[in-house]
Amino acid sequence: MRKLQMVDLKSQYEKIKEQVDNAVINVFDSTAFVNGPEVRQFQEDLEKYLDVKHVIPCANGTDALQIAMMGLGLQPGDEVITTDFTFAATVEVIALLKLTPVLVDCDINNMNISIDAIKKAITPKTKAIVPVHLFGRAVDMDAIQEIAEAHNLFVIEDNAQAIGGVYSGKKGKQKLGTIGDVGTTSFFPSKNLGCYGDGGAIFTNNDELAHTIRGIVNHGMYERYHHDVVGVNSRLDSVQAAVLRIKLPHLDTYNKARQKAAMYYSNALGVNENIIVPVICDDCDCHVFHQYVIRITNEKRDGLLAHLQEKQIPCAIYYPIPLHRQKAYVDERYNEEDFAITNQLSDEVIALPMHTELDSDQQDFIINTILNYIN
Repeated sequence: MRKLQMVDLKSQYEKIKEQVDNAVINVFDSTAFVNGPEVRQFQEDLEKYLDVKHVIPCANGTDALQIAMMGLGLQPGDEVITTDFTFAATVEVIALLKLTPVLVDCDINNMNISIDAIKKAITPKTKAIVPVHLFGRAVDMDAIQEIAEAHNLFVIEDNAQAIGGVYSGKKGKQKLGTIGDVGTTSFFPSKNLGCYGDGGAIFTNNDELAHTIRGIVNHGMYERYHHDVVGVNSRLDSVQAAVLRIKLPHLDTYNKARQKAAMYYSNALGVNENIIVPVICDDCDCHVFHQYVIRITNEKRDGLLAHLQEKQIPCAIYYPIPLHRQKAYVDERYNEEDFAITNQLSDEVIALPMHTELDSDQQDFIINTILNYIN
């Protein structure tokens, strides 16, 4: 059996090595390292793939979120609602911009932001909602859009974990990240579409917003040395764009491999009453399994974590401490009873190896180790 890894980037790279190496060498030969033709071509390729009018590449996924909020003109004190159960980057940028983060609970069935909790959190100061397609699973975007329209709110999709996923709603099938006013993603190496460094992008169908954002990512310049808006320095470099151009045509295949691996896990682990596996829909791309996360309901999660580590099976807890309990984001406005589901999930979840190169021998070893311990 091949060595188990949480994410096997090396095996994936070996399958496209010649293409990637040639693309990177071409960038070196051109010396167009910043805003070169590879960046522009990747932008166009991704626009076609997502069926979105504008893709604005940037330096990373966290910058993408910050720039999206800057582009929308959100002002200090404006309230932004997002989920308590996600990585800190989502709330980090809200705080950095002196906006007011409003953390709410999640849904026990899909671990995404709770629609009911959003409704309860809206005040006259609320200006935006940031749904996170957590672990690769689509949020109920029809419900989000309905709330946003009723209260005149912006919707900023945090799509760092779900690129290539599809939402089937009232408007038909739409790629995740293209449904709200603006969407963002990360190309961190472990993502479903990852580069070999850092990278990110912003998506929108709004021409005016896209124009504003294009200036923000480049020091507020539309013309060299003319700074029309307050901006930042956040550009995707040409080497990373070249890598992403090679990998983009493989994204659907990568996602299908993840879905197949997830189904294999779930069919085997789901028979145990103490293990809750992700819901997998037939013939549906609403979940692209950036992570495969199960819940252990008999208080053996921490023991299982130690057992898997002892057996040299990579695993992780996403996320062990809810955001409302993090020192940086503690706020007297929050009441523990409002985060019952998040707190429960933090005690129950564990993520298993998930990547495009998983094989049945590896998965069988992981599955049998888990079942033998839980039983």
